[in-house]
Amino acid sequence: MIIDGRFHGPDGSGNGGYVAGLLAGRVPVDTVTVKLRQPPPLNTGLTVTVEDDRGHSVRLWDGDRLIAEAFAGAIVVPPIPPVSFERAVEAAEKFRAAEFHPFPGCFVCGPAREPGDGLRLEPGPVAEGTVATPWVPDRVPERELVWAALDCPGGWSFDVGERPAVLGTMTAQVMDVPEAGEQCVVMGLARSREGRTMHAATALYGEGGRLLGRAEQIWVEVDLARFGG
Repeated sequence: MIIDGRFHGPDGSGNGGYVAGLLAGRVPVDTVTVKLRQPPPLNTGLTVTVEDDRGHSVRLWDGDRLIAEAFAGAIVVPPIPPVSFERAVEAAEKFRAAEFHPFPGCFVCGPAREPGDGLRLEPGPVAEGTVATPWVPDRVPERELVWAALDCPGGWSFDVGERPAVLGTMTAQVMDVPEAGEQCVVMGLARSREGRTMHAATALYGEGGRLLGRAEQIWVEVDLARFGG
């Protein structure tokens, strides 16, 4: 597996949701948990190993360094309910007004990305601890891009502008992918915080409230100096 440099989160490392989606694609079940152990390196030949007879557990290695592991997971809580596309558009305006972004070049939510080069999601507040962002894909996305879209809104449901964090664990279920040009809404919900660890949830809805995917996440606060910030 090679993570193309375009798909970075922090400079120099892969976007957590995108990498998780790539690895989850190697596990033949509909709900997968991915644990990110190290910042995923870019433009580097990585090795995927199968850890059980059914292929329900795989690991991603950079030489002898364990980067991530994926295995069959489960989600037992209801998904976050959606807001309207119009309300998500209004929420995005509040995201654009934010003064600081810890990873401005992030493939998913980085405001420094050129149009068409990143997803440019803009998760803004719609209620206490809840954010929403519109997403209108210009083509039918691969499933790993749905995982990517389900990533960053979870972090932005907390104050990651003030207290930067990265994705640590993500359990996701992708039911379907959007159509090209479909007006989608991605939701993020802050569930709880325990010190430097945050629990969040996300959900992706298509037109007519069609649930396309959902995720439960663990985020971990980081020192920006570790990522060159």
